[in-house]
Amino acid sequence: MRRTTLSGPTMGSRWTATVHADREVDAAALAARLAEAAGRVDGQMSTWKPDSDLMRLNAAPVGAWVALPPEILEVLEAALRIGRLSGGAFDIGVGSVVAAFGFGAQARDAAADPALGFAPSIDLLELDPQRGRARKHAPLALDLSGIAKGYGVDRLAACLEHEGFPSWLVGIDGELRAHGRKPCGRPFAVALERPDPDRREAMGVIELDDGAVATSGDYRHRRRRNGEWVSHTIDPRTGAPLANGLASVTVLAPTAMDADALATALMVLGPDKGGELAASLRLDALFVSHAPEGFVHKGLGRFA
Repeated sequence: MRRTTLSGPTMGSRWTATVHADREVDAAALAARLAEAAGRVDGQMSTWKPDSDLMRLNAAPVGAWVALPPEILEVLEAALRIGRLSGGAFDIGVGSVVAAFGFGAQARDAAADPALGFAPSIDLLELDPQRGRARKHAPLALDLSGIAKGYGVDRLAACLEHEGFPSWLVGIDGELRAHGRKPCGRPFAVALERPDPDRREAMGVIELDDGAVATSGDYRHRRRRNGEWVSHTIDPRTGAPLANGLASVTVLAPTAMDADALATALMVLGPDKGGELAASLRLDALFVSHAPEGFVHKGLGRFA
């Protein structure tokens, strides 16, 4: 087996791929295909690109149908599904609130009104996948940052599946997906990061094969506001940054898109209600909460 490691920039981070193959790999050609797959997702779903399909939808008049590529429609469908599944804890309609608290491409320093610009996407976004279009029934500022990276990982995975490689690990930032096992017969070892904003270190390792893992946390993307740290994760139920004592949530799922969005949903719900949802879905999930002594862990499934 030959081992090939590739990477490149995307979505303000980097995509990575480790491929084990039983044949010669054209690394340059494969890297180009992976870069194109990640770039296509970024080009459609970024809030940093004014001409992205997401921003076209955001700017469209209320009630007007907007033609969209199948990839972003797939993500919008998944976002609405997980929004309903979580009782609104995951909602992609928080774009204006994200900006009002100083995060994202449209960040501003104005004082945030918890109700400013927020409307639940699960009630106000209509999709028509058969005709490749969507429309809003009220002004919406959609933000796919809680699901698009995971979907990008799945597109990387689809590229390697198409090539027929027997063993690989792909990722973007903290979202990862694996297929098969390493030549030694072991699953891929993935480090779980300790949710400490001041340093990067592992708090544990999980083994991953034929599945995906994603982590949502309050420790990387945060800023000071009125003398206090606020997280980039918005609680759609309050229209304000999350403040429930959770430091991070890690989720295992068949796809990185679902793992990504579900980790955010469970982060918003907290260890109790989030634990109930995770148990009902039979998810492997790890909740890490802040505590005076450091961190407290609550695990379900493989993390128990």
